[in-house]
Amino acid sequence: MTHSLMYFETSSTDVSNFPEFIAVGYVNGLQIVHYDSNTKRAVPKQEWMKRITEEDPQYWDTQTQISLNNEQSYKVNTEIVKQRLNQTEGSHMVQKMYGCEWDDETGDINGWFQYGFDGEDFIAFDLKTETFVAPRSEAVITKHKWERDGVAVKKKNYITHICVDYLKKYLKYGQSTIMRKELPLVSFLQKTPSSPVTCHATGFYPDRAMLFWTKDGVELHEGVDPGEILPNHDGTFQMSVDLDMSHLSSVPPEDWGHFGCMFQLSGVPDMPTKLHPDLIMSNGEQLSVGLKTV
Repeated sequence: MTHSLMYFETSSTDVSNFPEFIAVGYVNGLQIVHYDSNTKRAVPKQEWMKRITEEDPQYWDTQTQISLNNEQSYKVNTEIVKQRLNQTEGSHMVQKMYGCEWDDETGDINGWFQYGFDGEDFIAFDLKTETFVAPRSEAVITKHKWERDGVAVKKKNYITHICVDYLKKYLKYGQSTIMRKELPLVSFLQKTPSSPVTCHATGFYPDRAMLFWTKDGVELHEGVDPGEILPNHDGTFQMSVDLDMSHLSSVPPEDWGHFGCMFQLSGVPDMPTKLHPDLIMSNGEQLSVGLKTV
């Protein structure tokens, strides 16, 4: 299984009702830490993250200080970017995404440092070439400066050592939560008789799952519209996949059982659900097939 530790930092200017600086961290898509310029404090977002102080009593003080320093650095860097892009007026936002992925079987490591300005890519670190990629001409000066100053070496060291070491530590403390597997409730939904039939799965964890339509056990591709995996408020996930009903117009209801919805989650048996007209929810009455936690 591939595990990830990702951080997202956002610095903004003149954005109403929004902190000037926010930093959040995620392990395998689960938020573990939050800091913003209003509270001025890094806080755990998972109960098990509080245990980190057992071996590092100053952990949260250290994380707070790092974020305080980053907050000040972003103010300076944001002004530099605004001047360089000749966009000194109005609201602007600088974003940074960085972190690592680690495969616990192969030991393979991957990672990122990506920077954006007002929602557009500005500069990114390429781990394979150990260079910086500047999609905007205004970022080329930064690319050359960072490569000349040895910043690439520091970024690689962070990804391949520091980040991965912390990821393993967090996985140890949060094992019962992060390494668990929860299977979903699966429902068939349809707005009108002529609308697509939606297979909806919600409440599963982790997010490394697949959901697709089948006919006689074979995956369907024609008339199928897959959706994205989305987070639920409780840390689980949901996803859906639509099937165009026009492809069933010539199929009598008693033969709909040839069609089904397949849910797949790594490490557990496949979960097929056969389609039946009586299982389709159309007026808010949910009839679901419940699957248990394993």
